[in-house]
Amino acid sequence: MGKLKVLALRTVLAMLFAGSVFVEAVMVPLLASDLNGLRPEYAYLRTPFLVIMVLGLLTAQTILVSVWRLVTMVRRGTVFSPAAFRYVDIITGAFAVGAVLVFAFAVVLAPGEAVAPGIVLLICGASLAVLGIALIVLVLRTLLAQAVDRDAEAARMRAELAEVI
Repeated sequence: MGKLKVLALRTVLAMLFAGSVFVEAVMVPLLASDLNGLRPEYAYLRTPFLVIMVLGLLTAQTILVSVWRLVTMVRRGTVFSPAAFRYVDIITGAFAVGAVLVFAFAVVLAPGEAVAPGIVLLICGASLAVLGIALIVLVLRTLLAQAVDRDAEAARMRAELAEVI
């Protein structure tokens, strides 16, 4: 991976991380104060909504940091090592947690008439999509495991060849 590509990706990751910190530090408190004005029949939505939002942001930040670490490993040429599995597992888990959080948001909105039933169904679909991303990352982890095995096998064969020569 070239230096320019790594720099571009790291720039995007840093901007996303900074944006998520801004949302946590500024937007969530503003949203919390706006939600104080909810009608009494919807007041129960305030706390779960804010908790889900903050946990979702933390989940996204976890993914961003893990991707940053993997990009660092790619740049150093060490991504085909067992150490990479930790970050891929963290990303998979974070996407799974994200899917649960999106579904929890749908569950919070489902009772009553806070939103139309179609919106709840769309949010459930989004939860399924996030879970699908977790499964795709899991498949990519399997491919990484195969690549690590092949790399180790190639290194062993090179060592044997060096002994023969």
